[in-house]
Amino acid sequence: MDSPTGVNADVSTLKHSGDKDMSSVPLLDHDSSNAYATSDLQDALENATEPAIVIDKAAATTKAREAGWAPTSAYDYDTYNASTKGDKDGLGEVGPAWASTAAKYEWNEEYGDVGPAVPALEAQLFNHEFVMRAGSAIKALEFTVTVESPNAICPFDDAALHPIMRENIRLCGYEHPTAIQAYCLPAILQGVDVIACAQTGSGKTAAYLIPIISKLLGKVKKLAAWRPNAATFNPNDPNQQRARGEPLVLVVCPSRELAMQIFHEARRLCYRSMLRPCVAYGGAPSKQQRLELQKGCDVLIATPGRLCDFMDQPGILSLKRVKYTVIDEADEMLQADWEEGLKKMMAGGDANEDADHVFMMFSATFPKEARELARQYMSNEHIRIRVGRAGSAHENVTQKVIFVQPEMKRKCLYDLLFSMPPARTIVFVNNKKTADEVDDHLFNLGLPSTSIHADRTQAEREDAIRAFRTGAAPILVATGVSARGLDVKNVMHVINYDLPSSMHGGIEEYVHRIGRTARIGNAGLATSFYTERNEDIADNLVKLLMETGQEIPDFLQDRIPEDGKAIFNDDTDSEEEGKADSTESVAGDDGKAAEIDAPATGGVDLWGAPAAAAASKYDTTW
Repeated sequence: MDSPTGVNADVSTLKHSGDKDMSSVPLLDHDSSNAYATSDLQDALENATEPAIVIDKAAATTKAREAGWAPTSAYDYDTYNASTKGDKDGLGEVGPAWASTAAKYEWNEEYGDVGPAVPALEAQLFNHEFVMRAGSAIKALEFTVTVESPNAICPFDDAALHPIMRENIRLCGYEHPTAIQAYCLPAILQGVDVIACAQTGSGKTAAYLIPIISKLLGKVKKLAAWRPNAATFNPNDPNQQRARGEPLVLVVCPSRELAMQIFHEARRLCYRSMLRPCVAYGGAPSKQQRLELQKGCDVLIATPGRLCDFMDQPGILSLKRVKYTVIDEADEMLQADWEEGLKKMMAGGDANEDADHVFMMFSATFPKEARELARQYMSNEHIRIRVGRAGSAHENVTQKVIFVQPEMKRKCLYDLLFSMPPARTIVFVNNKKTADEVDDHLFNLGLPSTSIHADRTQAEREDAIRAFRTGAAPILVATGVSARGLDVKNVMHVINYDLPSSMHGGIEEYVHRIGRTARIGNAGLATSFYTERNEDIADNLVKLLMETGQEIPDFLQDRIPEDGKAIFNDDTDSEEEGKADSTESVAGDDGKAAEIDAPATGGVDLWGAPAAAAASKYDTTW
């Protein structure tokens, strides 16, 4: 393993003439209670000093402590072994609890239409220090919105939401809807199928959960299946009656981390209601998740493998009551090994008893394959909503691209981490072996790192996220498994140690990665190590930098289009079979995206009858 001994710590390795002045970039206010909620990152690159040469591990550890990084913390394998080997029933009775058993509001049959507040649970759901909050740079999420229906935007106060939902929105701290939320509210409340495309970190999860849950709140007692009384439920009683999971809402997503993130949001939005959310994902004990379903389930968030497993056990799970099916990160769900399972889920497994099933697909990118799948199950009158250009980033992420020789990556990463104040940082790599090697390299030099990838056990993955979220290990080395769905407060820096190749996600993967910072109106920094092997994404990378008003480094200047405009043939609009795709997004001299739209081929008036085939589109800046 490389040692930093003899590192030529020339900080120019980390800078180039195209570096952008960050003094105008608004960052999170400093929070003295959290060492990693730092605003000092703002001027870090410009004021970076030359790191000292590290002689040995002891000196490296001392240097890390002096720089303000938290102490390293080795993985607690005694607790891990107790929780996985000692917990024979998989019920979480030994060791740390699994994310699937996180506390939720449990309904008592004695309640009326609205349950009483539970202060301890409310503090856990809404008020703990690691809950994501909207930042002061929320204005950067203003985009041109293309929608196929008039009168389509809706603030929270005008959306006729259930009173409990309005109160939960207030507790979440959501003052105003983001663009995607404002346009999805009226469509979903009126029961229209929706395809929605919006940037990472723009609030897509709340965009569908808020209207779906609100619409069900007044109908739960009528629509929900029987379930035991949570106040008297005893899992150890062999005579205890147990329910079959019969959800009203099914949310399918590609990764375990995203499933847990959506589940936590559902826990908040279902607070004080009879609706009971559950989550099912692989890696964790299935018996434990079956028990949660048997207590009753109205909102089920699941990954494909575990969901199909439960669907094959009709005594455990039935989809006959499902009213809403949501496919989150729909483009990722088109992997070849998921195609059969996805079709099974979209078909509803066992048929819905009523003809009022609403389908929704959400993503930050939407290729042709996802639209073809949508056409198989969605109504011809579905709504398509696109916030900005599909697959674009936003200006709250300050993007830096640095040319690095492959053999110098470790040294450059080490220098970069010390060239700015400590902050929650995600280091993305392209494979599991590199993730382990980079994590070991940083940890052995006294930096508080952890890692997450597909070969980690689920207990290790959840422990890594927990350590990263709390700041115990503020450096997370990750593969693409965390490129989607990881929503952690105060992630100030994303480093692309490896840029994704065009054959493995390309620029779309890059957008998802950098979207882990600067979420919901906060700001952050994304630094990417560029090598000669990354030429396959160079053109699209330059276009994206132009679109978001970033500086183009010297070594990529020759990739700038001659006319100074970045044209994206982003394959997002055409819905007709056999019709050529008709949308081009153009980034002009000012770096802003404009849109050239072909006439719509369908659509629905949210307030009236279905629109004709020649319905017009409405572009509204939100």
